[in-house]
Amino acid sequence: MEYSWDFSIVFLRPGNWARGFAVTMVYAVATTVAGLVLGLVCGMVMLSRHTILASPIHGYVQFFRSTPLLIQIVWFYYALPVVIGLNIPAWLAAGLGLTLYMGAFSAEIFRAGIMSIDKGQWQAARALGMMPVQMMRRIILPQASRRMVPPFVNQSVLQLKNTSLLSVVAVPDLMYTGTLLVSETFRPLEIYTALAVFYFIILYPLQRLAKLLEQRDDV
Repeated sequence: MEYSWDFSIVFLRPGNWARGFAVTMVYAVATTVAGLVLGLVCGMVMLSRHTILASPIHGYVQFFRSTPLLIQIVWFYYALPVVIGLNIPAWLAAGLGLTLYMGAFSAEIFRAGIMSIDKGQWQAARALGMMPVQMMRRIILPQASRRMVPPFVNQSVLQLKNTSLLSVVAVPDLMYTGTLLVSETFRPLEIYTALAVFYFIILYPLQRLAKLLEQRDDV
């Protein structure tokens, strides 16, 4: 039986699509920025020689990098309220999961980027009498940041794609909007195809940017 495509239904709820897009972008930007800040702090702690400080951070990073984000979001929404005895709204549970997930990967990027700087640079900075903070700010981070930008852009692209998991806790993002429209129209092929196109339009320029930054870094 030949299927009759009808993409006109995609335009039935333009206001809902606009709100879903806004929610998706707010979560992507907010959790990416918060994750980068968290990752910077955790990455610096991971470089510390104080095991008491570094070990819990290593545990956090490995746990969140080694478990699916979907499970993390669901756990924060359903299990954490049982543990702490307080209800957590869906928007907070989803944001917490995305932020901690981004923070774990960002911490490893920071750590790897800083450790990639040749030891001679560290020794030269110490020979000049620089304090650790000065050495990091003036010598190490400027060089490491060039190497860290491409993986950060790639991780940001993944973070934007990960926002599609918000729908599992009924956060009204693009995916959730599409799912509601499917339940109304019974046209999953058209709507999910349209969603794929939406995400492609958003993400492809970022992927190209990451590629350009990687090529610049190789020069």
